[in-house]
Amino acid sequence: MGIFDRFSKREARNLENPNAPVSADDFLHVMGWGDFSSTAGVTVNVDNALGVPSIWAAVNFISGTLASLPLEVYQGNERVKDGIGGWLDRAVNPGLSSFAWRKYSFEQVLTGGRSVTLIIKNGPGQVTDLVPLDPANLHVSEKAGEEYPTKTYRSGSNIYAADEVIDLTFMLKHNQVDIRGPIMTNKDIIGLAIAAARYGSKAFQSGGIPPAVLQGPFNSGAAASRASEDVAAATAKLAKEGRPIMALPVGHELKSIGFSPEQMQLLDLQRYCVEQIARIYSLPPVFLQDLSGGTYSNTEQQDLHFVKHTLRRWIEQSEQEMNLKLFGRESDLSVRYNLDSLLRGDLMTRMSAGATSIQNGIRTPNEVRESEGLEPLESGDDLMIQGATVPIGSQFGDLNA
Repeated sequence: MGIFDRFSKREARNLENPNAPVSADDFLHVMGWGDFSSTAGVTVNVDNALGVPSIWAAVNFISGTLASLPLEVYQGNERVKDGIGGWLDRAVNPGLSSFAWRKYSFEQVLTGGRSVTLIIKNGPGQVTDLVPLDPANLHVSEKAGEEYPTKTYRSGSNIYAADEVIDLTFMLKHNQVDIRGPIMTNKDIIGLAIAAARYGSKAFQSGGIPPAVLQGPFNSGAAASRASEDVAAATAKLAKEGRPIMALPVGHELKSIGFSPEQMQLLDLQRYCVEQIARIYSLPPVFLQDLSGGTYSNTEQQDLHFVKHTLRRWIEQSEQEMNLKLFGRESDLSVRYNLDSLLRGDLMTRMSAGATSIQNGIRTPNEVRESEGLEPLESGDDLMIQGATVPIGSQFGDLNA
């Protein structure tokens, strides 16, 4: 029975039209997954795609990095440490830490293409909790409004308005409702990576012996079948015992068919797949542990590339979505990711940057101490500047005299 045969045998109704049954094609369309098959002949889904090491590394690296950044609330330029500002960076509800919520959310975005979080408010309208919803049990639709269309989110029997959820997507389709997930959109290259890994595994499973055809003076098809079974058993025994030579009867010949891993350039193919997957997630290959083209100098530059061109888009997208849904368009409250910990650099660089910012009145001593995890000083909240900076003429007289 096929994976979707069960849907044809069960009474199910379309979410948009309760009187219309849901077919397998409807189900895939609703979920935004489409066809599972890749041109490499491999069925691709999120679970087996995560079995590709480069995809596993990319998803964990990006989601874990974003989840580890401090998430702070500001009113104007002043940090808010009570209310939502007191718990957003620690625990978004009594049973879920902020790190776990953000990592889960970005994992869903980077695999299926969407994550949705329900916003819980109290009577006065203050946000008290955030609860992630299962995207596999979610249907997003759009309905006409008085001024513009509005989205609704159905999770089980519950329906939520757009302003009741935080909706993060990898990419929206033209209707601004359905999504394009990175795995199913790029199923062909991912299917190729899965197929290459499976081929390599089967090569080792057979002891490195490629498929072969046995030629000889067989009297009947049954004789040829028995001979091929004998040769297959003999080669399996040779592979198990590590013996390199097998004798064949006179007049018989064993010829390999297909391609060996060397002829297929399997290692080059797998490296190519790593590079393509790095492109899917806008990651420098060094972050997928591909150091074949990495040097000390360009690896450091790729660190900056990661922050400026990969993390920045996710930070901006999630900050703006949270600011809109948590505080509204007119509020002066805002959520900000603190990138200082990610860009701290080595000790000497940090000390030099801190001294420069203090000496030029850019940051107070206590602001620098806070970034280093140190306790504030009683007299450390004043901006300072070097008193020895004076006009040249006051030291050397009139230079034009």
